[in-house]
Amino acid sequence: MGWFGFGSKEKKEILDRGLEKTKENVFSKLSRAVIGKTKVDEEVLDKLEEALVSSDVGVTTTLKIIERIEARVAKDKYLNTSELNIILREEIVSLLESNLSGAESAFDSPLPASPYVIMVVGVNGSGKTTTIAKIAYQYKMAGKKVLLGAADTFRAAAIDQLQIWADRAGVQIIKQQMGSDPASVAFDSVKSAVAGSYDVVIIDTAGRLHNKVNLMAELSKIKRVMEKVIPDAPHDVLLVLDGSTGQNAFEQAKQFTAATDVTAMAITKLDGTAKGGVVIGISDQFRIPVRYIGLGEKITDLQIFNPFEFVDTLFTFEKN
Repeated sequence: MGWFGFGSKEKKEILDRGLEKTKENVFSKLSRAVIGKTKVDEEVLDKLEEALVSSDVGVTTTLKIIERIEARVAKDKYLNTSELNIILREEIVSLLESNLSGAESAFDSPLPASPYVIMVVGVNGSGKTTTIAKIAYQYKMAGKKVLLGAADTFRAAAIDQLQIWADRAGVQIIKQQMGSDPASVAFDSVKSAVAGSYDVVIIDTAGRLHNKVNLMAELSKIKRVMEKVIPDAPHDVLLVLDGSTGQNAFEQAKQFTAATDVTAMAITKLDGTAKGGVVIGISDQFRIPVRYIGLGEKITDLQIFNPFEFVDTLFTFEKN
C-alpha cells in the first residue's frame, strides 16, 4: 500500500474533513511564501518557518524541518517551489518515522495482555472522557469485551458523564460515589475485569492539574493498587491532549510526562482548529507515540494515528 496509502476511502474522508482548517491555514501561508518565486530560497524558507510555527508545529520541530529542507536545497542546488509540498511531506515523515515503535495496531489485533489495562490521564476539557468512550466503542466493535473504571471521583459530573458515554458505547462501567478513593475504584475495576474475563479495562483518572508532587502521588497510588491484581498493570498510560489549545498542549504534556510514565498520547479536537501541526511537534519533541487522533464529536470520530497518512493529508493541496 506504500507510505501514503489509506486503509479505506471513508477513513481518508474523515481525516481530510478533520484536518481541513489546519490544511487551509498552512496552504494559504505556503501559497504566500512561494508566490512569484521559481525556486526555494532564503525568503521562501523564512516564510515556510513562519507558516509552520503559526500552525503550532513548535519552534524546535520547525527548525529541524527547515534544516532538513536547507540540506536538500544545498545538495540539489536548485529546487522548484512546486516541489515544496512534496519535500515537506518527505522530510516531516522522515522526522516522525523514528517515533513509530509504540504505534498502536488495529483494534481487532491480538492484545498484548488480557485483560489489557489502560490508564487515561489529562486535564478536564481535553476530551478525555469522550476519547475513553471512543476507544471502548472501537474495541467493542472489534469483538472485545470492555470495562470502564470511573476513577475520576473529584467531580460528580465526571462520573455521570462517563456513565452516559459507557451507555452509548454499550460497555460496562465500575463506579463509586463522588469523593471516593480513586485507587479503590481502579482496584475494583481491574478485579472485576479479571473475574468477568474482560479483554480491555480503561481507567479514567482525575482531570485537574495538581502540582507535580500531588499528581505523581495519586497516579502512583492508582498504579500500585492495580498491580496487586495484575502485576504489570497498567499496560499503557494514555495522555489525552486538546489539539485546539496549541502550545498549551505542549505544557500539559510536559507536566504529565514529568508526573507519570506516559506511554502514548491521544490528541483531540483537531476538526475544530487550525493548529493541527501540534501533532507533529508533540510527537517529535516528547518521543512518545501519538496513538490516536480525535476528528469530531461522534463516537466513531477517532482514528489510530498514522503519521504517513496525516502528513500526506496535511501537505497535499490539490482540490478533490
